[in-house]
Amino acid sequence: MEIFEVSPQGFCGGVINAIRIAEDTARKYPDTKITILGSLVHNSFVNRQLEELGLSVVEARDRTRLELLDEVDDGIVIFTAHGISDAVRKKAAEKGLQTIDASCRFVLSTQKIIQEKQEQGYAIFYIGKKGHPEAEGAITPDQNNYLIETAADIPDHVQGPVFVTNQTTMSVLDLQDLFDEIRRRYPDAEFCSEICTATRLRQQAVYDLKDRQIDLLIVIGDPKSNNTRKLSATGRKAGIPRVLQVESAKEINPEDLDGVNRVAVTSGASTPEFLKREVLDFLHAHQ
Repeated sequence: MEIFEVSPQGFCGGVINAIRIAEDTARKYPDTKITILGSLVHNSFVNRQLEELGLSVVEARDRTRLELLDEVDDGIVIFTAHGISDAVRKKAAEKGLQTIDASCRFVLSTQKIIQEKQEQGYAIFYIGKKGHPEAEGAITPDQNNYLIETAADIPDHVQGPVFVTNQTTMSVLDLQDLFDEIRRRYPDAEFCSEICTATRLRQQAVYDLKDRQIDLLIVIGDPKSNNTRKLSATGRKAGIPRVLQVESAKEINPEDLDGVNRVAVTSGASTPEFLKREVLDFLHAHQ
């Protein structure tokens, strides 16, 4: 069995920066309560490592960052790599909290563009995942802002100029399909693809496997990680017969390798290196 390690993969610059900020904060304020508002990055192993440093993570399914802030009354609050809304910043200031921003620079760039277009009177079509913290931080859906996950979400008869952009961790292929459909309905719309470089390169590397006769693609990452799920989807669109998404090597069984001649391994942008090494060790042990 041949094993291909896809490159690039693993931690992106935004994740590395967010983890560094959190670790530096823990060292700088050892006697202060430090709360991360939501998962710093979408990986449970990373969050557990941060908790071991004394940082607490406040997160609950189906609760927004604004709602989660109700649980933080003192100390320092760290905003995650996914970005945060102005409403959350304002609420934190009103509560007298010290804030530290670990937002990815690509996310901040998208937020800045959206704000500028809003001020110019554009309706915003934001392509993203409903309930994802990056989408939550980028727009507040109202009469002139629209969150679009599928073509069914594209609104009809929007008046005035339309600006279309997206969550940074979307699928390049899916995004183009939605761009094309919006362009069909709104020929004069302005488009700005904001898929970050790390996401784009990782998806392209997986898509390029289509010519490598890969039997199985293993994608390592947290099930909550959108960029990890998009890597899996890209593998399927590349025609790879089997795609296995796992959080760690513990989720792989020897039977998964039956009949596999060529296996490729990649990992999401928030997946630690040691998880990839464990998967590779497992594969080499079963060659």
